Amino acid sequence: MWYNSIYNKSLAEPAAFWKQQAMQLQWFKAPDTIVSAKENGLTSWMADGELNVCYQAVDYHVDNGRAEQPALIYDSPVTHTKATITYQQLQEKVAKLAGALQQLGIKKGDSVVIYMPMIPEAVYSMLACARIGAIHSVVFGGFAPHELAIRIDDIQPKAILTASCGIEFDKVLPYKPLVDHAIDESKHKPEHVIVFQRKEHTAILDRKTDKDWEQLAEQAAPAACVPVKATHPLYVLYTSGTTGKPKGIVRDSGGYATALKFSMKNVYNADPGDVFWAASDVGWVVGHSYIVYGPLLHGCTTVLYEGKPIRTPDAGAFWRVISEHQVKVMFTAPTAIRAIKKEDPDGALLQSYNLSKLETIFLAGERCDPATLHWVENLLNRPVIDHWWQTESGWPMLGIMMGTEVMATKAGSAGKPVCGFDVQIVHDDGSPCAAAEEGLVAVKLPLPPGTLTTLWNNDEGFVQSYLQQIPGYYLTGDGGYKDEDGYFYIMGRVDDVINVAGHRLSTGEMEEMVAAHPAVAECAVIGIADDLRGQRPVALVVLKDGQNIHEADLEDELIHIIREQIGAVAYFRNAAVVKRLPKTRSGKILRKTLRLLADGMPFKIPSTIDDPLVLEEIREKLQERQIGNAFIELI
Repeated sequence: MWYNSIYNKSLAEPAAFWKQQAMQLQWFKAPDTIVSAKENGLTSWMADGELNVCYQAVDYHVDNGRAEQPALIYDSPVTHTKATITYQQLQEKVAKLAGALQQLGIKKGDSVVIYMPMIPEAVYSMLACARIGAIHSVVFGGFAPHELAIRIDDIQPKAILTASCGIEFDKVLPYKPLVDHAIDESKHKPEHVIVFQRKEHTAILDRKTDKDWEQLAEQAAPAACVPVKATHPLYVLYTSGTTGKPKGIVRDSGGYATALKFSMKNVYNADPGDVFWAASDVGWVVGHSYIVYGPLLHGCTTVLYEGKPIRTPDAGAFWRVISEHQVKVMFTAPTAIRAIKKEDPDGALLQSYNLSKLETIFLAGERCDPATLHWVENLLNRPVIDHWWQTESGWPMLGIMMGTEVMATKAGSAGKPVCGFDVQIVHDDGSPCAAAEEGLVAVKLPLPPGTLTTLWNNDEGFVQSYLQQIPGYYLTGDGGYKDEDGYFYIMGRVDDVINVAGHRLSTGEMEEMVAAHPAVAECAVIGIADDLRGQRPVALVVLKDGQNIHEADLEDELIHIIREQIGAVAYFRNAAVVKRLPKTRSGKILRKTLRLLADGMPFKIPSTIDDPLVLEEIREKLQERQIGNAFIELI
């Protein structure tokens, strides 16, 4: 098998393997040393090489025949706007903005916070920083001021790039007051706040630090690409930490570019010139890797979509974008597919669109239950690949490498390890688990290029969070198992495993069974406190539109299913129908928050939640059903 050959080589001969991949890039100074050890137990990649990621993603294509090819397709159903930006136009926009940043005194090594909606200027911002060697930190547009302030104090930016507003469905959300509030709260004070004025809302620029984006860019001379070391930080991206303090994931330049370039063909089977669409946001790792850097490094056309899978205007929105822009490869989250399924369970809206160019859909962000996977597979009659990775990894760790060898998929499985990742299932002491035995998902060191290099200003926290528990391994924080064929199953965060009367049970497995019920659109199974058994499972269920099943009848049917498939040991007794589930803005269900709420424990409402009111709705439902000890205490 070709997959086995290339995968085994990546582990047995990492220096030779990644040198070959690195040479697919245009280096200002090609690396001689491909791999070198660091003190923290991790690895530096291409440490003596020099490049510029913006040059590779933009200028290289202008210089090599792609100047008139679309680089970005901006599609905004919320503003009824569509625009195509060629590589030549992208180069001009980015170079001018980079020149404006230089005129403000921003240079290589300085940090810049980007707080933007899904508009082309967000991409220009990231690339402009990369062009001059500034380190960007994108904060999801719409984050509360307190969360933005925490990140400002940690990264200490010289400037903040923002827009006058974002748009959520049909609601205009002014950003400037949020930025002002965050700066007032933060100890660090950025020297400049650069505001792009959108026609939907005009921000008032009333502070000395405020600058008008277009005026600055218009007056600036285009900036050239600044060579940086391969180990130079390209960006810092914050992810939630268990301590409540966000963790700043540091991504290097050379290793990251090498890994993304490799993944575009070998994982996603995308070729230069293809249209690639990751339906995410630039504020998340998917947006960094597969809206911006990955597709552009590979010479693809990337879709920048300012909309939702539903209500912009309907559940056919994704099919319209694929059809209209001739998307070859799509990447989205299972929660988006479930939202479409809920509103259009028979896929009637698909009939209006031509998806003949679409070859593959990739799913990630959370585990995809088999019911959702089968629904979209049957609807589209295309391969649907569930794959798995993290903010920390920067690119896929598990999947089906569609550009290497097309292998069978298994429902519920995230596939096999991607080149460079020695993924293993181990016990708490690091000893290997048997086939089908659940354990901790860990990656044997060294990690391949493109993964995190440390935490921003927190090397000690980096080691404690990821490397300390099992020496020689990077601990992912997820649990799962591997079957006899080498396919991995990620069952969720380790703390999603519950202990019912001494029996360790996976809520992910129960979710599979609940989600397979024909009336269920999506669900979350959580473990709540039980005086006798320690914990017991409870299902929160969202019904498909048009379903009239009584809650008591559904509960009885689900109890029967769980008892039949897992046994009485699961002690599954309750399924409550709710209108919606609490999710992050990237689509992940907030299961830990639900557990704390059901147990009556104090908790802080996560800054990433899409709508805090959903927690109050669920609290009332649990109280009505007398399930758990739900109350809500805000911190």
